[in-house]
Amino acid sequence: MADVIRMPLLSDTMTEGKIAAWNKRVGDLVKADDAIADVETDKATMEVVPYVDGTLLYIGVEVGKAAKVNDIIAIIGKPGEDISALLPTAETSTTSSAINPTPATEPAPVQATVASPIQAAPVESPAAQATQVTIPKDLTVIRMPLLSDTMKEGKIVVWNKQVGDLVKADDSLADVETDKATMEVIGYAEGTLLYQGIKEGEAAKINEVIAVIGKAGTDITPYLGALKAGSNDNASTTAPTPTPTENVTPLSTSSLPLPVHNDEDGRIKASPLAKQIAKEKGIALGNVMGSGDNGRIIKRDLDNIQQAPVVIAAQAAPAAATALVVAPAPVVAPAPVAAPTPSTNAPIQQNIPMVESGKEGYSDTPLTQMRKIIAQRLSESMFTAPHFYLKTSVEMDKLMDARTQINKVSPVKISINDMMIKAVALSLSKHPEVNSSWMTDFVRQHHHIHIGTAIALPDGLIVPVIKFANQKSLAQIATDATDLYDKARNKKIQPSEFTGNTFTISNLGMMDIDEFTAIINPPDACILAVGKIAATPVIVEGNITIKNIMKLTLSCDHRVVDGAVGANFLKTLKGFLENPISMLI
Repeated sequence: MADVIRMPLLSDTMTEGKIAAWNKRVGDLVKADDAIADVETDKATMEVVPYVDGTLLYIGVEVGKAAKVNDIIAIIGKPGEDISALLPTAETSTTSSAINPTPATEPAPVQATVASPIQAAPVESPAAQATQVTIPKDLTVIRMPLLSDTMKEGKIVVWNKQVGDLVKADDSLADVETDKATMEVIGYAEGTLLYQGIKEGEAAKINEVIAVIGKAGTDITPYLGALKAGSNDNASTTAPTPTPTENVTPLSTSSLPLPVHNDEDGRIKASPLAKQIAKEKGIALGNVMGSGDNGRIIKRDLDNIQQAPVVIAAQAAPAAATALVVAPAPVVAPAPVAAPTPSTNAPIQQNIPMVESGKEGYSDTPLTQMRKIIAQRLSESMFTAPHFYLKTSVEMDKLMDARTQINKVSPVKISINDMMIKAVALSLSKHPEVNSSWMTDFVRQHHHIHIGTAIALPDGLIVPVIKFANQKSLAQIATDATDLYDKARNKKIQPSEFTGNTFTISNLGMMDIDEFTAIINPPDACILAVGKIAATPVIVEGNITIKNIMKLTLSCDHRVVDGAVGANFLKTLKGFLENPISMLI
């Protein structure tokens, strides 16, 4: 049964993507983790991964042309399979015969726009086709969006709107937990929420219907079968744009002061940036006087407003629970509960139930989306990519002295890890073979240098990416790194900020680890494991002296990087670290 591949949502502002290159051709075999195409968005050029095995039967968009989010761009199935029922209506008679290597031998049935992933429908009888349900165009179907490049499904953490609630175009319908962060789903449609397809705590696959918005009182029962099947969908289909959200406890708004609305329909007029700043500072926009056009609240209106104190109620009435509203004045709520901020350097505290002496026991912890993807991706890397490891020791005394001097004049604090990112980026410039990726049928050498740094979160790992690191100063790297790490820890990081890495650094030195080996982070060809800096006795010209030594381990994919190539890269990196002034030349 064939699978439809649609244009995914690759950034929060993306409305369409341009095919920069097809990495697979019609008739080629495709594996689940192959990059079948490179898509240029408004933020970056990213890969499209189908997550299905089979043969590429159809290409719907030519190189250089654009497709809207959710448009069909390819079909993967079995060789010789009839895919005419899956093709867009306008292309059935023309494009299909030109691109599809297996022309249909029978007249094509009535076409329908279908959701991805989808299977080719069996041939229906004329009676079945006559009774097929048509979904009204005034219904807007909200589907689970693609919120990260590795996401396969998203779990509904909480519904911010309930069936029967009025919905504005910029309202957050639900909070969705992905493998990387918790994000808001915004439907960009107005009306009444008529249907919730997924319960809180349950997961939906990419493009699965999660909600329907339409006119109040519309009975959608006759259309549920078609919606769940993903077929004959003539309704407006929305791939929502995600925005980062914090995990907050719902609070009943009945005890909070109502905001002062500044729009005729009761909605607050504010720029998207102002809304984001208000959310971060905990400011109620209804109490802010806007200085923009027609009283619109803009960034400068919030710059000098301090963050408001918040006390969150331990529980809220389920029927009245809505998104948290914060007022500038302190909110007094019954039974306040302090929520400690998790530290990434401290072990995660868990309440382990006491077991009676002499009895066995255990606790099962459900897997988060992040943990599922970590398990899948790193297992694939470890057992697919032939790893080999190169180790070296680096004298860090000069770099530590240089850092002290730089921080006396730098506008931002420079860390050892910031200097490591800079040194790695410069070393990759001299050894571009290491800045490459295995693409199954070829090796891609990247002309840009994007350095990912693995950081620990309570739910697992995430890799924020410093883009064009070789072109940035130490101060720029430090600023970008601090911003990205804060976003990651607060679950505000965007997909464009944790994808696109060409090389990864994993640093456990601050956790008192001498040395370790890291698993390569696909699609990179290498990952650098960084240990702690330790005072170590060494022999210099026959005399024993104490030096600050750091141990590095480079994990290499032998399909891309040979031993000598990796060794030369490490030698160059060691030179930059032991003589840091060379990084400034």
